This record gives sequence, structure tokens and C-alpha cells, in this order.
Amino acid sequence: MKQQRRKCRAVKVGHIYIGGQNPVSIQSMTNTDTRDVKTTIAQIDELEKAGCQIIRIAIPDQDAANNISNIIQNSIIPAIADIHFDYKLALTAISAGIHGIRINPGNIGSKDNIKAVAEAAGEADIPIRIGANAGSLSHNFQIRKKTDSAQKKIELLADALINSALEQCNLLENYGFTDIKVSLKASDVQTTVAAYRKFARKTNYPLHLGVTEAGTPFHSTVKSSIGIGSLLLDGIGDTIRVSVTGNPVEEIKIAKSILENTGHLLPCPEIISCPTCGRTEVDLLGIVAKVENEVESMRQSGQQFKPSKIAVMGCAVNGPGEAKDADIGIAGAGKGNFIIFRNGNTIGAFNESEAFNHFREEIKKLVSE
Repeated sequence: MKQQRRKCRAVKVGHIYIGGQNPVSIQSMTNTDTRDVKTTIAQIDELEKAGCQIIRIAIPDQDAANNISNIIQNSIIPAIADIHFDYKLALTAISAGIHGIRINPGNIGSKDNIKAVAEAAGEADIPIRIGANAGSLSHNFQIRKKTDSAQKKIELLADALINSALEQCNLLENYGFTDIKVSLKASDVQTTVAAYRKFARKTNYPLHLGVTEAGTPFHSTVKSSIGIGSLLLDGIGDTIRVSVTGNPVEEIKIAKSILENTGHLLPCPEIISCPTCGRTEVDLLGIVAKVENEVESMRQSGQQFKPSKIAVMGCAVNGPGEAKDADIGIAGAGKGNFIIFRNGNTIGAFNESEAFNHFREEIKKLVSE
């Protein structure tokens, strides 16, 4: 049973509401040079088609900031400006119509700088994300590298993230600004989870979840699924970003899978396949790849699937029996042969050259009218 969602405030990023009881949203970040408008917009379009709902763009200098208006006008989804070091870039972004600002409490500068950003964001009616990051805590919150134990280091770093974020949240609220969301990210999963759990009990700010610097797709999938997934199952989290070294489209794929498997998103469709064993006498991996490619191709063409489950299984044991809850399925049935089943009932038997063509027709029946 899915955990009850944590109660928190809500903020609005463009047309997307974050927090309250609104659906958990998927965010990503472009890795293009923001000074290259055409390439940046093309990547935003690609990410939106993959399922991204909010995009963050790096604003490293004034040239990048000057392109914000053009990017916003051509982006289908709301955009957030990622600001470090120079608060004036945040002011430029706000003037250009950005939908939200992300600042890091460890490097934005003086209280006066934060006040200026808070006042400008308040006038523009856009939210600010306080992005506390273990790698860039201010000097006041840095901890000793040597501690009594690994567990003690986790606790100390989690508390440092929390206190750093709270300090900045309190500053913003002292300046009359309350449209705040918070992230507390570390590259270590245990620290990240500990920080979010404790912060969630202390406050009612909406939370942006993520494990930072999570690595390449394989490592990021593991770290993000454990970190983000466990928090979502606790009822914690209002928007997520999976960190991947590489193509950010991979972030969206992983994020969607995490949301599906924590009950926040209906799988449309869910594709399951068995790990194979000595009973497998067919090219199961080849069939799985064909099914995944077919579903993705249909999605890219604009077709929408009904919530459903597709099973690709290696033998009769794992076929209509163990996968009888699947809407449709295909399973090995001896050397080079397959059966196709629907809701646990066999509807046909085919050789390897014919099987996928018939199964494709079953997949098409899962498309919404």
C-alpha cells in the first residue's frame, strides 16, 4: 500500500504546481551551452517529448542570461534558472520571465544578495529553490573529514545540509518571501535520505528530490532508485530530478520508472521480462528489445497507451502461469517457438519468424482510442 503523502505547502512553476497533494513532477537539466539558443531549445523539446515537465538551465554568465527570454518563448515546459556565485544573474533571469530560480546557499554570497533576489522573485511571483548540496556547503556548515565512524559522518553531513537550508529559508522568509522549495542532495544515498527524512519532519516546505552526482546511467539508476524511491515510499517528495552523467533523456526514463514503481504514475505500458534460465530455448533478449523499441516508436509517433502490462517470458513456466496478470504476453515454447497469451489464456502458437509480427498486433490493441 502506498504511503500517505506528506502534507506541505504548494508553489507554482509556470503551469506546474509542486507540493500540496499535486502529482510528483519530473525535472531535468539541459547540458547544452545556454548561450547556444537553438541547441538548447532542441534539447528541451527532446526532453519534453520523453516526459520532462520542468527544465532547469545553467546561467553561468551574462551572455547566457541574455538568452533566457528567447528560450522561454520557445519552451513548451516551464524553465528554472540555475544560479551560482553571481546574484545579478538571478535578477536578469527574473526580469526575462524565468519561471523559477535555484540558488545554492553555499555560494550565492551576502545576505543583501539574497534579499535582492527574494524581493525580485516576490514581485515576479515565482518560487525559489534552496538547493543545499553536500559538495558546496558554506564554511559555517562544513564538517571535519575525519569522524568517529561512517555512520557519524552521515549524521553530521545530513544535519549540515538541513541547517544550511534552514538558514537560507529563514532568511527568505524574514524578507517576506515564502514561495520556497528545498533540496538537500549528497552523492551518498544514505546521507541524502537521512537529510530529507529529518527535514521533512521539521518543515512543511515542498521538497525536490535527487541524489547528486549519481554517475552514469547504470550507477544513477541504482542510487536514484534507492534514494528517491525510498523517500517516495515514505510519502516524501514533490518533484524529482535523476542525475545522470550523459544524455539527460536517460534521466527522464529512470524518473518515470521510479514514479511507476512507487505508485505515483500509472505504467503505460509496463514491460516485464524474466531473467531466463536453462529452460529458455529462444532469443528472449532479442524479443524484449523488439517489444521495447516498438512501444517507444509508437509513443514517439504520438500514440497513447492505456495502463497495461506486457510480459515477455522465456518459457511456459514463466509464461501464462506466472505472468497471467499481464494484459498480453509472449513466451518461449520450446526451441525457436513462441506462444502468445492474453490475461493468462493462450491465443496462438508461432515459430520465431512469425511470432513478433503477431505480437505487434496485440501491442497495438493497448493503444487508447
